[in-house]
Amino acid sequence: MRGLTGAGHTGARTTVRAATAATAALAAAGLFAAGCGTGGTGARDEGPAHADSAVSAAAPSKAQATAPDRVDAVRLIKADPAVSAEVKRELEPCVADEYPVDVSYGNLTGGAADDVVVNVLTCGDAVGVGSYVYRDEDGSYVNVFKTEEPPVYAEIDRGDLVVTKQVYDRGDPVSSPSGEDVVTYRWTAGRFTEEYRTHNDYGKVAGPEPAPAPDG
Repeated sequence: MRGLTGAGHTGARTTVRAATAATAALAAAGLFAAGCGTGGTGARDEGPAHADSAVSAAAPSKAQATAPDRVDAVRLIKADPAVSAEVKRELEPCVADEYPVDVSYGNLTGGAADDVVVNVLTCGDAVGVGSYVYRDEDGSYVNVFKTEEPPVYAEIDRGDLVVTKQVYDRGDPVSSPSGEDVVTYRWTAGRFTEEYRTHNDYGKVAGPEPAPAPDG
C-alpha cells in the first residue's frame, strides 16, 4: 500500500491512468474492425487502492480521459506552515532522492481541479506519520485537512476521505497493534466533517499455554 516518490514526482501509487485507457481504446477499435469485440479494465481516479472497476475501453470516463497535474509533494509539505516541524524532520530521502511519500489525486472537494492527498511515512517500517489534503484555490494548493497522530494513513474512496489510524493497547509492540479506527470524512460547507466511524479489532494468535511446573 505504501511507496516512495522522488522530489520531482509522486511515486508508483499515482500512475497516469489516461494513457492506459487511451491504449485500451485503440486496441478495442482495431479488434472491432477485424470483426471481434473486446473490453478494457480501467482504474478510478481515486488512487491505486481501488482499481477494480471495469469500464468499456471504447468509451472511457471523463476522469480517465484527463490526467491530473502532478505536484511536487515533498516541496508542498516542506513549505506548508500547517505541517509540524517533527513531520518535516521525518521527511528525508530514504535512498538517493526517493522520499517516503505517497500521493493520491481525486475529487474530494468539488473543485475544478483534482485534490491532492499526501501521506508522509517513515523510511524503515513505512509507518504513516502525517496525512494531508490539498485543494487547488486560484492556482495554489491550500491545506484543508491534516492529521499527525501516527500510525495514520489517508485514502480517497468514492469521493470521500477515509483515514485509518491503528490502535495500540498497553504493551502492544509497534509491529502488532490491537486494532484500527477507520473514519470517513465528507466535504461539507467548505470543510471536512466526519460521516462514519468504525473500529476493527485484530485477531490475536495465541501460542500454546506453558506446561505447569512439575511438583516437587
